[in-house]
Amino acid sequence: MNLLITGGAGFIGSNLIRHVIDKPEVAKLVNLDCLTYAGHLENLDGIHGVHPRYAFEKVDLRDKDSVLRVIRQHEITHIMHLAAESHVDRSISGPGDFITTNINGTFNLLEAFRDTKGQKFLHVSTDEVFGSLGETGFFTETTPYAPNSPYSASKASSDLLVRAYHHTYGLPTVITNCSNNYGPYQFPEKLIPVVIQSILSRKPIPVYGDGMNVRDWLYVGDHCEALWTVLTTGKLGETYNIGGHNEKANLHLVQLMCDLIDEFQPELGGNSRSLITFVTDRPGHDRRYAIDASKIDRELGWRPAHTFETGIRETVKWYLEHQDWVKAVSASK
Repeated sequence: MNLLITGGAGFIGSNLIRHVIDKPEVAKLVNLDCLTYAGHLENLDGIHGVHPRYAFEKVDLRDKDSVLRVIRQHEITHIMHLAAESHVDRSISGPGDFITTNINGTFNLLEAFRDTKGQKFLHVSTDEVFGSLGETGFFTETTPYAPNSPYSASKASSDLLVRAYHHTYGLPTVITNCSNNYGPYQFPEKLIPVVIQSILSRKPIPVYGDGMNVRDWLYVGDHCEALWTVLTTGKLGETYNIGGHNEKANLHLVQLMCDLIDEFQPELGGNSRSLITFVTDRPGHDRRYAIDASKIDRELGWRPAHTFETGIRETVKWYLEHQDWVKAVSASK
């Protein structure tokens, strides 16, 4: 396959490139990224400009002519579409980029793929399109969409476009909706890296509301393997939920990271939990997400390899050992 990964300089995208570039099925891997504040080629050290199968195209998905050029020029057969504006807080303060990138950009990509008659289009989405759960229950592939932020509304819109292109034009598409990812190379505005950096600098750790908002956490390496599984074996026209089976309240997650850093770096003085500071909840903050990932397990044989305990320890260690990377990418915020 000649594989196009959009958003390959971002958090999940760069991990995905590392995961798949040496697969024997991949003849060429093209990374399309416009390098916004959250996209950094530092995430691809050892691959970018080095790997013989790898090519980079600095292109904005909103530029339909350039998108079509890339797909034609590289004779793209498969697409894994991850590029998106993805930070909920930014979508609340400035929703415009989320609409133009996540909706219009996806439309441009679908049109280019339809023009060139590609073999498979994997659209990577989020569980946030389903809205908020109560204390019980899980999101399934048939849960009605009920997005509550401009970000999740834009992703829901792009999901529906992909679905429509399959049913209207017969485009060979498949959709995945994943739970919250964590792991190496996550831009330092997201919860886990924010907490780590706050602890290291002995600054207050901001926790929204009462801290009892629940998320289902998925190690990024497990997500990458799930995406590859769906690309290679997923049924066209289907949707697959990808989750880590790791529900954690935000406050409990923060407390765990405090304890881990106190263990790994006792020279900081310990008692990092004292840094926890509750701040005003953000508008439209969904109370609980939880994924039922039984379909992808049952039909495609994927299940996460990491427990939350192993994954979070690896993640905290990685950030402690890669503070130069944190400083380099934070300079662009």
